[in-house]
Amino acid sequence: MKRDEESGKGTGRLIELATSAFLKIEIFAYVVLGLLLALTALFGVVSATASLWASITDPGGATSIVVTVDRLLFVLMLVEILHTVRVSFRSGTLICEPFLIVGLIASIRRVLAITLESSQASEPGRWTPDLGAILRSTMIELSVLGGLILIMVISIVLLRFSNRFPQDE
Repeated sequence: MKRDEESGKGTGRLIELATSAFLKIEIFAYVVLGLLLALTALFGVVSATASLWASITDPGGATSIVVTVDRLLFVLMLVEILHTVRVSFRSGTLICEPFLIVGLIASIRRVLAITLESSQASEPGRWTPDLGAILRSTMIELSVLGGLILIMVISIVLLRFSNRFPQDE
């Protein structure tokens, strides 16, 4: 009987040590991830600033403006992911809404990229025999992205609406 109690105490102590070790590893991972995301966001802002300066000095290029917006949306995605990491670090739980916002921003980025690619492909002198196939695939991708954006926006609205009213337990 005494042996079973000692064995139970040893197991409980082992569980406490493992839990403590995993918590420290999790905190370390969050800190490293946060630092890397912050550094990447900083580089993204510098890159977007350089792209904006290039579009100001070369006023005829619409491509550089789209590239600047794309880079700024990328930085916005990184900031949202960093916010998610910070909230997860504080509360110890994952929240859905920031992931939906990151997905929404990524979908909008892709729509901008497709628009830029298709406008460059349709310039005079760049005609290819497969222009109809490219147009069809672009329209399908834009339709899917539009539906995805709509679903994510509805999901965000529903999440915010459901958080207003506490659940009866």
